[in-house]
Amino acid sequence: MPNLFDAIRVGAIDAPNRIFMAPLTRGRADRQAVPTAMMADYYAQRAGAGIIITEATGISREGLGWPFAPGLWTDEQTEAWKPVVGAVHAAGGRIVAQLWHMGRQVHSSVIGGQPVSSSATATKGQAHTYDGKQDFETARPLDIDEIPRLLEDYENATRNAIAAGFDGVQIHGANGYLIDQFLRDNANFRDDRYGGSPENRIRLLREVTERVAATIGADRTGVRLSPNGDSQGVDDSDPKSVFVPAAKALSEIGIAFLELREPGPDGTFGRTDVPKLSPEIRQAYDGVLVLNSDYHKDDANAAIEDGRADAIAFGRPFISNPDLPERLRNDAPLAPDDMKTWYSQGPEGYIDYPALETATA
Repeated sequence: MPNLFDAIRVGAIDAPNRIFMAPLTRGRADRQAVPTAMMADYYAQRAGAGIIITEATGISREGLGWPFAPGLWTDEQTEAWKPVVGAVHAAGGRIVAQLWHMGRQVHSSVIGGQPVSSSATATKGQAHTYDGKQDFETARPLDIDEIPRLLEDYENATRNAIAAGFDGVQIHGANGYLIDQFLRDNANFRDDRYGGSPENRIRLLREVTERVAATIGADRTGVRLSPNGDSQGVDDSDPKSVFVPAAKALSEIGIAFLELREPGPDGTFGRTDVPKLSPEIRQAYDGVLVLNSDYHKDDANAAIEDGRADAIAFGRPFISNPDLPERLRNDAPLAPDDMKTWYSQGPEGYIDYPALETATA
């Protein structure tokens, strides 16, 4: 019976354990979305994860509106990722790049133009910008003639990930971002082949995944979805009708892993009473299934032992516990993180959390 600490083959990647590092936006790149030197230290410190999934990384300026987040659309960004990936590999780790298009969850002051989405909608609340928080703006619908250009952006970022040395990529289809805005019916009001029926709303996810898989290999491609409940204002009236077929489509493409962000009613970073769809998705998807949200060692082990998941992605615990797998293995206490430093630009709260042996000493 497998557990958290057993090795697992994830497509073309051999992971030494099933404790994956979830994508965590940390805001340490520069204003041109170029990774900085301290990012190599940060990721290398966490190389004990079965697989590191990087912070969400923009595929284009249009799609990246989070201040000081990194990108993968220019040569300069690609070159700057190389020492980061190299540091993880030197420390014995495996790392995949999460490919991100934020859709309407951006502000024009950051991306230099009107946000785009599946339809002309706006997110309630305010966007993070370089000038503080500003009200979200109404997005313009992506014209159907722009879809080929969007697919080229995903392919370009994937090629850059290969050039930077990443072991694979994960397509961000969750958390209310662009692909999620196409998937769910409270954000997608299109009347073309990308809107209406679940089959049509899944189309963009399928086409992006097919393009990325054709570029890097399906066995080095992952996808992240958030099937249950509202996520940044994006929701669906019948999530089972769209996410179970989406999982089946991803299984047919043959991707290496599917990660599900599934908050519960007592979630610490988002909560919902909408039932989790992972049991149904488990039946529809044949690859490595990774579950995420508020897992601790015991319930994570239980999910793997009873077959609900193949691996568990941990997010916030990795911020303040760079050696999280060892701490879990030894039942050592977990250090708390400081929310004030999640998105700050300096080393504090980023690379200064000690490993267990240092903290004990």
